[in-house]
Amino acid sequence: MQHIEVRALNKVFGEFHAVKDISFQIERGKLIGLLGPSGGGKTSILRMLAGLETPTSGDIRFHGARVNELPPQERGIGFVFQSYALFKHMTVYDNIAFGLKVKKQPRNVIKERVMYLVELTGLKGFQHRYPHQLSGGQRQRVAFARALAPEPQLLLLDEPFAAIDAKIRAELRTWLKEMIEQLGITSIFVTHDQEEAIEVADEIMIISGGRLEQKGSPWDIYRHPATPFVASFIGESSIVENVGVLRGFELGVLARDCKALIRPEYIEVGKPGEIKLASATMPARVKRLHFRGNEWMVELDAAGTTLMTYRSLEKELLVPEEEVCILVHRAYLFNDESSWIMENPLKVDPMPIHI
Repeated sequence: MQHIEVRALNKVFGEFHAVKDISFQIERGKLIGLLGPSGGGKTSILRMLAGLETPTSGDIRFHGARVNELPPQERGIGFVFQSYALFKHMTVYDNIAFGLKVKKQPRNVIKERVMYLVELTGLKGFQHRYPHQLSGGQRQRVAFARALAPEPQLLLLDEPFAAIDAKIRAELRTWLKEMIEQLGITSIFVTHDQEEAIEVADEIMIISGGRLEQKGSPWDIYRHPATPFVASFIGESSIVENVGVLRGFELGVLARDCKALIRPEYIEVGKPGEIKLASATMPARVKRLHFRGNEWMVELDAAGTTLMTYRSLEKELLVPEEEVCILVHRAYLFNDESSWIMENPLKVDPMPIHI
């Protein structure tokens, strides 16, 4: 039996249809990322799971039991907010202990649980401090510990790292994944940060316009996007209106009614003679170069179409306006009816995917 099951979930606010007929299942212990653009319905889904919003229609089931009418405190849920929402007048210890005190747990049980979480979240030595005496990362760890104190069956996180600076955010991502794996608690977090979702989540659910576009592992979604929106939303890409101008993709009639999405790693770029499969290459011109720290991002003009690709720092430097050769290894093609990935038929040896 699935831990979490959502069936045909809808949420309407006045005339705005925020969540549209969404269904999914989540296995126990999985860390799920709800990813998508702002206003797509992610937080509405999270709030309905928590019991903070009532579905307009549809079912929410935990362990097979319908929980639509259960109040939040009876759902066995821990909730971590973007803004920490700590009690400013309470110490770290008392913030973490709050839910246990509400449940009237014995004092010795509370102390044992709080000190365990203080240790787990790396807050040992800070338990007697107040929130204003902590860094942003430490405050968020307190928020995690407080949510975990009552031993919830489901942990919900609404953009938990959004208010934290980039370096600490990266550290907390790793810490969160390790902590959840250690505890084995089913967790769902909302984010609009692709890197965050890909790095942290076991599975990603792409939400857009209130609909579930795709659910799967980060790798599966990246390699096999189910819709043009997913393909364009995940990773970097160029949209080519007329794919027939690219060598190997001259599709005749089909080229007139389909577009192509081409990721940077689908394209190989080199100086004349540098690419082995010369018969599959086409000429291009370097428009701009963007230094990315560990590689160059090369902006190209190929037959009037702008493409982006990567180039290793170990290779000879390209310069703007330089004439180069490119090989497009594959393209994600789509029209109004369908979408598919096409390998360049002129290519012999597959190129490793860069991610």
